[in-house]
Amino acid sequence: MDILQLLVSGIANGCIYGLLALGFVLIYKASEAVNFAQGDMMMLGAFLGVTFINTSYADLPFLVGITLAALILGLFGYLLDRFVLRAIFGQPQFAMVILTIALGFLIRFVAGVIWGHDPTSLETPFIGLVWTVGELMIPVVDAVIIITTVALTSILYFFFARTRLGVAMQASSQNQMAAYYMGIPVKRINAIVWALSGVVAAIAGVMFAAKGAVEPSVGLLFGIKAFAAAVIGGLGSLPGALLGGLLVGIVEPFAGRYLPSGVGQIAPYVLMLLVLILRPGGLFAQISQKKV
Repeated sequence: MDILQLLVSGIANGCIYGLLALGFVLIYKASEAVNFAQGDMMMLGAFLGVTFINTSYADLPFLVGITLAALILGLFGYLLDRFVLRAIFGQPQFAMVILTIALGFLIRFVAGVIWGHDPTSLETPFIGLVWTVGELMIPVVDAVIIITTVALTSILYFFFARTRLGVAMQASSQNQMAAYYMGIPVKRINAIVWALSGVVAAIAGVMFAAKGAVEPSVGLLFGIKAFAAAVIGGLGSLPGALLGGLLVGIVEPFAGRYLPSGVGQIAPYVLMLLVLILRPGGLFAQISQKKV
């Protein structure tokens, strides 16, 4: 029963990692770049959720609050690409790495100024509610996180696989210049992808704040673990991001419980190294042929 309880908690945490890893995959699929500020965008989305939902702030209904947080962070992602990232369009990917790292520092600073550095929790309608299955207790918040993650991953998967815009995004990720000459509006597509990434980060942030406390520095640590999850699953695979998140979320509590102290903190990175050694492209590595 103790193992099952750890498993349920690990799956819920893994779903949050998976949601955040989806943001990494979205950006990578569209531009073959990595947004190292994704974790900080999640933290910003969490604070927006707290601002809209908690009774000490706007005191809006939960669904209204999470929708507003997602829309605002989606707009932030769109404007970020429109007015900042386009300035380095066509530059080496290293420029994107440096820019997003600097953006993460800026987001953490602004969040600390606005909301302070004390841990803050989100007030939800299902706080403290528990489903009991025999001796197993399943917090309702964990069930909500799991359902939300599966639904969002499925929507994004079919969006990329079955819609013209999704296919255009994949074409842009293969070769931006060739996609541009074929009539694909590459710059507009990149802006839409950044908006989607912001929406996903906001949802992940609200789910995280519903389960635990949020403070400005949490995005950095969580973002690194989510990046490890994206690498484990395969940086270009949406289902792989979810699987990688689940593996990280499950390994972490079990390693912390049954292995020596401190191992739980490094377990996700050990798992990532093992996957990179055995399968460098990730568990869901996508191999494609490019015609020249």
